[in-house]
Amino acid sequence: MAQSSRSYNTDDTDPLVCVIDNDALCRIRFKELFESVGLKVSLFDSPAAFLKSNVATSTSCVVLDVRLPGMSGVKLQEELSKREIQAPIVFVSGSADAATAVRAMKAGAVDFLTKPVPDQEVLDAVFVSIERDRERRRKEASLAGLNVRFSSLTARERQVLVSVVAGKLNKQVAADLGVSEVMVKVHRANGMRKMHVTSLAELIRVLDKLLNLQSLTRQVKSEVLLWSRA
Repeated sequence: MAQSSRSYNTDDTDPLVCVIDNDALCRIRFKELFESVGLKVSLFDSPAAFLKSNVATSTSCVVLDVRLPGMSGVKLQEELSKREIQAPIVFVSGSADAATAVRAMKAGAVDFLTKPVPDQEVLDAVFVSIERDRERRRKEASLAGLNVRFSSLTARERQVLVSVVAGKLNKQVAADLGVSEVMVKVHRANGMRKMHVTSLAELIRVLDKLLNLQSLTRQVKSEVLLWSRA
């Protein structure tokens, strides 16, 4: 097997590549190829075996064929989407038609390669997938931190911060809430400190991210929307 002449940095996130193919020789080939550039590899002979494993949610890339026992590669792609498993997918197949390839790419596949395929093309597609997964995990970690900080606010601090972001002056917020302007300033300062922001511009960016965060609790999200529209 030709080894890649390209060097990749895999030290920071220790990425895992899952290969799903019912051809044992294909699995061995990919295992040797990916391990030659320092990647961890898990092999599966069917989609069912992959879904039953404990690595489905931790994989950085899934390399799979289209024709597989029990469930096609495209069907597995759909199943992963239903389960909200966001592993990037690279199809490597010798039996797919153009319609199948288009369907897979429209559903979010990183690449669709046709066997026989040069090792370098496979590696390039896999490392694009790994970088996408790395970036997604970074964003999720950042948003999770924002969620925790926002959840630490008192109800009054949330109301004040969202009102300020909506463009209201302290005196207007005070009138809306039936409190003194001094108390609004106190809640605003405490809230911004808890959110780790020092300016209104930063606060606006943070709340905008939170409104797009799927894991934000329904109660808190409703409260943000309510006060932002007030």
